[in-house]
Amino acid sequence: MMSIRLPLSILAKKQAAGVPKGHFAVYVGDSRKRFVIPTSYLKNPTFQALLRKAEEEFGFEHHNGLTIPCNEDVFQAFTAQMPCA
Repeated sequence: MMSIRLPLSILAKKQAAGVPKGHFAVYVGDSRKRFVIPTSYLKNPTFQALLRKAEEEFGFEHHNGLTIPCNEDVFQAFTAQMPCA
């Protein structure tokens, strides 16, 4: 299997963006508050429902990051109930 090496400039930008390995950034609510969450959330049925809602509202041609159409307080309460791993 062949591996792909990213240039150091790209790796530095990724680290500077504050997204550790195994996580991804989403933007929540009207203010688009940024949250960095573990990829394990992708397996959660409630989070999957939020992704479907985002798809319905924004479609796949959205170029401003993954935006979750949800109230920030509701999203924080949801993530507080999720296991860390």
